[in-house]
Amino acid sequence: MIRFDAQEQAFYLDNGRITYCFGVVKEEYLECRYFGRHIRRWGGSARPWYYDRGFCSNPDPQDKRFSLDTLPQEYPGMNQGDFRSPAYVFQTVDGRRVTRFTYQGYEILPGKPALPGLPATYVEQDQEAETLVVRLADGPTGAQILLYYTIFRDYDAICRHVEVVNGEADSLWLERLMAMSLDVPGNCYDLITMSGSHLQEKVIHRRPVTADSVVLDSSRGASSPQQTPCVILTQPDANEEQGQVWGINYVYSGDFQAVVQAGQYGGVRVQMGMNPMTFGWNLGPGERFVSPECVMVYSNRGLNGMSQVFHGLYSQRLCRGYWRDRLRPILLNSWEAFAFSIDQEKCCSLARQAAQLGIELFVLDDGWFKNRVDDRRALGDWVSDEHKFPQGLGALAQAVREAGVDFGIWFEPEMVSYDSDLYRSHPDWIIRSPAYDPILSRTQLVLDLSNPAVCDYLVEAVAKVLEETGAIYVKWDMNRHITDLGSAWLPAGQQRELSHRYMLGLYSVLERLNQRFPQVLFEGCSSGGGRFDAGMLYYMPQTWTSDNTDAVCRTQIQYGTSLLFPPVTMGAHVSAIPNHQTGRCTTLATRFAAAMSGNLGYEMDIRTLTPEEQEEVKAQIRTYKALRETVQHGAFYRLLNPQSGNDGGWNFVSRDGKTVVCCQYRILADPVRRTTAVKLQGLDPDAVYRRQEDGALFGGDELMYAGLSDHPVRQDFVSQVTVFEKVEG
Repeated sequence: MIRFDAQEQAFYLDNGRITYCFGVVKEEYLECRYFGRHIRRWGGSARPWYYDRGFCSNPDPQDKRFSLDTLPQEYPGMNQGDFRSPAYVFQTVDGRRVTRFTYQGYEILPGKPALPGLPATYVEQDQEAETLVVRLADGPTGAQILLYYTIFRDYDAICRHVEVVNGEADSLWLERLMAMSLDVPGNCYDLITMSGSHLQEKVIHRRPVTADSVVLDSSRGASSPQQTPCVILTQPDANEEQGQVWGINYVYSGDFQAVVQAGQYGGVRVQMGMNPMTFGWNLGPGERFVSPECVMVYSNRGLNGMSQVFHGLYSQRLCRGYWRDRLRPILLNSWEAFAFSIDQEKCCSLARQAAQLGIELFVLDDGWFKNRVDDRRALGDWVSDEHKFPQGLGALAQAVREAGVDFGIWFEPEMVSYDSDLYRSHPDWIIRSPAYDPILSRTQLVLDLSNPAVCDYLVEAVAKVLEETGAIYVKWDMNRHITDLGSAWLPAGQQRELSHRYMLGLYSVLERLNQRFPQVLFEGCSSGGGRFDAGMLYYMPQTWTSDNTDAVCRTQIQYGTSLLFPPVTMGAHVSAIPNHQTGRCTTLATRFAAAMSGNLGYEMDIRTLTPEEQEEVKAQIRTYKALRETVQHGAFYRLLNPQSGNDGGWNFVSRDGKTVVCCQYRILADPVRRTTAVKLQGLDPDAVYRRQEDGALFGGDELMYAGLSDHPVRQDFVSQVTVFEKVEG
């Protein structure tokens, strides 16, 4: 899949469906040539023409047409005449930021090497992928930059990261480090990004790429609900079903920066990596620094085609472990039923009712630990409250299991309250500047996970509860962003390293817990989707998609999230009405239709349901169990965008192609009751499908090319779930 053509001085990464090509020019520089649909070879038919241009520096004094400022570069530096965004900036011991890394050689490896201490995609057998390592070197410092490229046999994706290896003489200060840089030709592209806020995550924005630079970033200590570390370039006419799409996603959970920059003479530069606002790294003599990786996907089948690649790769080669391929349980979370006011009898009564409805897992949310009566105290003290649970959490967990459901529990381990035994014992364990009182958020502080002692404490504190309770599920929350970046643990020369060292500490904690409790299902949460990113999926195969459980908002949030992440990674719950976040009242059927499009759960006091509602919930759970394999592990296709119109829709197709589930949503009633038809995707056009509700037969070609109409009704916030079975023969 990887070859070097010595005559062309060109590298080819090719799996028969996509091709990535770059070459060596003037024996020193790397030229980005092609990334797209498979081609046999690159002959330069679309190569840009070079001229002697004003203000363009010439590293080769004999060739005034050659300038790094116009060359589509593979990994551009600074202070060498390319005045576009650099991929790296290093400061040498003399305080200067002048380095010149040039091409030295390459190596091709079988499989895909792991990234030490970092989440990354992986292979189970070396035959699944090949990896190219290109070596750049700087003479005066003796430092090297290793560019890693992995191409997969089964996925139309290329993963990139870099490794900086310092020379043996002096330290090197890393100021800026991108995991990848890509210069694409032409200037006719649309840019798609996802931004938002708490309760409104993954909002899709699309605009043409113009002469300006677009910078996306997070300096919050997390990938954040405000920005998603993802850039998508498309042809202007590309849509869900057709057109060329290039998607780039950062496998990292902390601060990041992405740059999309139009060139002065055409071409667009795309970069993604560490955020230089909060990143810095002192690399001692002989030391190495490994960046997180970026996943680059190409599709000539529109946005759905791009998403199919991300979904397959992330569900099978990013998520890991016991739960990767298993059906996820239907759960009931205690939060919206009781908040902090919980005790053993309330929990057991909820668990008994959950078992009667067919729910499989009871999750004890916030409020279970000592002195936790509100959100102003007790974070960090992960021992049960003896007044609420006088017999201990082990007895509670056993009682819940005896009621007929499994037991899960909530933590927020990265945080600490002022009013806590942990803070009183270790005030030096928090992130803060010693010159100022730390700024609070949600009345809590952030633990310094760059400190190994803090990480050890968290592992043991969480492990003790899991061992006592035998919990099969953990909801891992993180409800504030990081201010006052300062560490009592790190020396002065390493304070700029805190942001990244925090993430390395968190990843180490999660890895150790995964190894000790391989059968525990960890679900990530950050006030909902505040840290729904690819990095966390490596340790937690699902994420609570948003604290906003309103059915209308959830269809919009889950639609945007699905650009990158498959439904099996999305926690989605049916909650009470009026909704806690919006005050909106939607039917139980519509709330279910939104929540069943991910990992189904319920978040309400189910003891207050009427007998009619109880029967409806029982029927919903039976339906979901029958369709769970298709929803969680089938292929997902977006059909109508609820973020940009009154209607939304998507469909699932089971792995064997025999079951199709189509979900349609209408936000507001139409007074003239227009009929909206959605064109299903992923069906066999030559097959016949039977509609489950009435036995009607339709051709796959009809359902895809003519579509499936909804049932217009005079009611707001309605949904329609239609199930088809493929008729054999």
